[in-house]
Amino acid sequence: MSAEERIAELKKTLEYHIDRYYNQDSPEISDYEYDMMMQELRNLEKEHPELVTPDSPTQRVGGTAKREAGVLVRHNVPMLSLQDVFSKEEVFNFVEEMQKQLDHPEFVVEYKIDGLSMSLRYENGELILAETRGDGINFGEDVTANAKVIKDVKQKLKDKPEYLEIRGEVYMKNAAFEKVNETQELLGKKVFANPRNCAAGTLRQLDSKVTKERDLSMFIFNIQQVRGMEFATHTEGYEFLKKQGIHVIDDYKVCTTAEEVWDAITAIGENRGNLTYDIDGAVVKINRFSDREQLGETSKVPRWAIAYKYPPEEKESRLLNIELSVGRTGRITPTAVFEPVRLCGTSVSRATLHNQDFIDDLDIGIGDTIVVYKSGEIIPKIKEVKKEKRPSDWKRFVIPDVCPVCGAKTEREKDTADIKCTSPNCPAQLERHIINFVGRDAMDIKGFGTVYIEELVRLGYINNVADVFVLKTHRDELIDQGIIGKEKNTDKLLDAIEKSKENDAYKLLTGLGIPNVGKAAAKAIMKYFKDMDHLKEASVEQLTEVNDIGEVSALCIRNFFTDEKNIEILDRLKEYGVNMQAEETETVESVLTGKTVVVTGTLPTLGRKEASELIEKYGGKASGSVSKKTDYVLAGENAGSKLTKAQELGIPVISEEQLKEMLGI
Repeated sequence: MSAEERIAELKKTLEYHIDRYYNQDSPEISDYEYDMMMQELRNLEKEHPELVTPDSPTQRVGGTAKREAGVLVRHNVPMLSLQDVFSKEEVFNFVEEMQKQLDHPEFVVEYKIDGLSMSLRYENGELILAETRGDGINFGEDVTANAKVIKDVKQKLKDKPEYLEIRGEVYMKNAAFEKVNETQELLGKKVFANPRNCAAGTLRQLDSKVTKERDLSMFIFNIQQVRGMEFATHTEGYEFLKKQGIHVIDDYKVCTTAEEVWDAITAIGENRGNLTYDIDGAVVKINRFSDREQLGETSKVPRWAIAYKYPPEEKESRLLNIELSVGRTGRITPTAVFEPVRLCGTSVSRATLHNQDFIDDLDIGIGDTIVVYKSGEIIPKIKEVKKEKRPSDWKRFVIPDVCPVCGAKTEREKDTADIKCTSPNCPAQLERHIINFVGRDAMDIKGFGTVYIEELVRLGYINNVADVFVLKTHRDELIDQGIIGKEKNTDKLLDAIEKSKENDAYKLLTGLGIPNVGKAAAKAIMKYFKDMDHLKEASVEQLTEVNDIGEVSALCIRNFFTDEKNIEILDRLKEYGVNMQAEETETVESVLTGKTVVVTGTLPTLGRKEASELIEKYGGKASGSVSKKTDYVLAGENAGSKLTKAQELGIPVISEEQLKEMLGI
């Protein structure tokens, strides 16, 4: 792969993960993995400066401020990110460079809190605005209402500078995070992956009552701008803020040599496991404000500070058991159960072992001492086994040749590492199948919990998806046995089941559990074939005419509809009144009819979802990725790698205004 190709690949991957982190509060990779990719891109661009573009992730700060989350406000002072470093050598290089440029500089070393950045603006001692970082340069989101209910945010200052802007990190203490997740579980809602995601989601949601209940905290780490008083140093500013009752990162150390700086970084690293909140590094910054002004900043980072990033946190634990679960296709998945350890703010005690090949590669067995970490600081994973600590009676774990649920024989699938239960009557498979069928992406039957499904399958009320719609005939029995609760709960669920019959047919198709047919594919298929009867008769060739349906998916669909048992179930569903037709969506013939359009960046008035709906209304297809098949790219501010790729491929790029002109609206 050439340098140009690798740079393009890194840009695309980083843009995806930047959006997941900054805008969706749902990262998929660890900070360390992200940092390593960014570092590789920086190094490549340094070697090939002719390949640096203004939209490169190395040239921008943060994500793109999202219009849907709140009102956008323009930054008075850019909320820049920091240059990351990962080694002692890089830290020493920074200190030595500062010593060359400045007269006896002082360095402050302090915690890098793992949360969401927020600036507070005060006029004459009154809080007038709280804003998130957004794109870091121009715009952030107005979160003043939520900020006012955070206990660490002072709405009035004792002293009253004419103007003061301070920046800090909104975070959630581990105890508060656990309490929030306990509440989420009790309410049957999705739990948060880690304190950082919870804090970010809480600050950006629109109900300040929710923010207050979730007990956010905030540390201030910088004075952005001040009028009406002066401070010579960062630490002097901290002392002023502390007198105002403002929480600052006061566990800092002032250093004058590289050795002192490194010792302070090391001490923070050794202590981070004892903190009541998460940190994701240590910040080294110049103390004197006059020195900072002399050094200035790049378009992305200040030249007077760096962030040292520690390697991913790892903990040792002991493997207590390996549990086996059976999925809806019969696939048996082993899960490691180990002594609980605390990682990234949460207690973890389970991690998937995927399959027998993975177990063999790890060479793992019950009783082993294992090293655990979190991928993406979310998903617990086992890194390695400490074989030197292995017990004398150790045996490598082997998935048995019988199903752990029904006792039927298991077999390994050809060309995969999957071991499957061979019984079509396995209750575990049926339970997973029903869970998929009633889930949000499929029939979306509210209140149909897993516990109910397990009990209904166990008692024989449900043997296939069609039986879901016969439950109303057993209403009195269900109430008498208390399977779903009392009369009110039972009727509520039965009403939800009845209502689901009116769903668009793509939801039914999604719920049937055909391999390779998820929500997006089901939508495209039903839009093309209109009703289930036409789909049942479709050949592989006809199925592959549908956008994004390949031969493998087409074969899976065809095989499903040639199975008599499946046809019988569909006939029953039809008899029970389940809708088999796609909803008629009104489309307007236009220049976009049959065209593929990719939306990227922040548009002046349309959100991304609104733009996609508009494109589809006028006969176009809104796609998420740029390829040779793309007809137009609709680009706004901070368009990123999709715009770059479109330009490389010679694909027409249009603005929101041009789109509306094309459609005559």
